[in-house]
Amino acid sequence: MQISIAGISNKSSGFTLVELLIVLFMVSIFTIFVIPRFSHIGEGNLNHSARRLSWTIKQLFNEAALSSMEHRIIYDLDRGSYRATILEPDGRVLPVERFPEEIKLKQGIRFMDVTIAGRGTFSNGEVVARILPSGWLEETIVHFVGDNDKILTLQINPLTGHSETYDGYREFGFAQTVPGY
Repeated sequence: MQISIAGISNKSSGFTLVELLIVLFMVSIFTIFVIPRFSHIGEGNLNHSARRLSWTIKQLFNEAALSSMEHRIIYDLDRGSYRATILEPDGRVLPVERFPEEIKLKQGIRFMDVTIAGRGTFSNGEVVARILPSGWLEETIVHFVGDNDKILTLQINPLTGHSETYDGYREFGFAQTVPGY
């Protein structure tokens, strides 16, 4: 009489060829869908840089209206950074407390150019965009470029401070005069 012991089997251990083929098939399907996602990693940095700038501008727009003081965003196109300042009533220009240091773009992202209505397009140096306490800012278009030469356009609405992003290089028609000049 044979005695059966729980947990012990007479089958040999290992995988069958069919089981291995099923696993390989599932891994290949997974790879087909996941690997293309990694090619967009630089685009994530590009979108993140645009969103962060957009958020900063909206915050400065709101602070300018609440404080009744002119705020400025200064783009340093050569260093790939920007900073926020406030124009004090006595004429001093100081950093904004919420943004005391320059903000650098993500690694591999740079400014291609900045266009300000009535002043033109700049591709190097520092460019200052004013945000007036009356609820208006200089209409600005910012073009970013990533490592993979993908371009992103950020259009900033002068009446609301909101921004729209567009894939590729886009230009928009500007009025030739700028209020306050």
